[in-house]
Amino acid sequence: MKRILFATGNAHKLGEIKAILSDIGLDVVSMGEAGVDAEIVEDGKSFEENALIKARAVSKASGEPALADDSGLVVDALCGEPGIYSSRWMGEDTSYHVKNTEILRRLEGLPDEKRTARFVCVCACVFPDGREYTAEGVFEGMIGYEEKGGNGFGYDPIFYVPEKGRYSAELAPEEKNAISHRGKALRAMREILRDAKEVGEA
Repeated sequence: MKRILFATGNAHKLGEIKAILSDIGLDVVSMGEAGVDAEIVEDGKSFEENALIKARAVSKASGEPALADDSGLVVDALCGEPGIYSSRWMGEDTSYHVKNTEILRRLEGLPDEKRTARFVCVCACVFPDGREYTAEGVFEGMIGYEEKGGNGFGYDPIFYVPEKGRYSAELAPEEKNAISHRGKALRAMREILRDAKEVGEA
């Protein structure tokens, strides 16, 4: 296995996975770079199901190993919303500023202990021969009281990280990647892929 396809059009995600998998000798390319057009319907009921749906579709369309991830923000006071619908919550074309403002509004008046939340990411790898692997990463924190920070994207500006005393969007990229949900999931997947290569499976 010389390369692996990543089921995304998100340049930010692609950069993260390339950096994390750089030391196991795999060329990570996006669907677009590989010229792969796969119809993907994310109708799973969990992060894992959606990640596998995407990876399976790209592997089937390309005949090559494929990686995909599915992630989102889980807010306890909102019964787990926006969860697996994080990117589509309130509409796919709704800005994250609007989404963040709505979450802050719904949690208005709640004390710190009622504002617990976490980012969850599941990374899936599917091989043409049917082998499938998944790895999960969780980033614990709480919903803050305002939007802060110019780094990151999505819900990062309202996600407060107690251990750092800052919002996720205030963390430098390398600092965030060391503790983030996606960073944890990708590092776990890196070990799975490394083991597969060492035993000659891949």
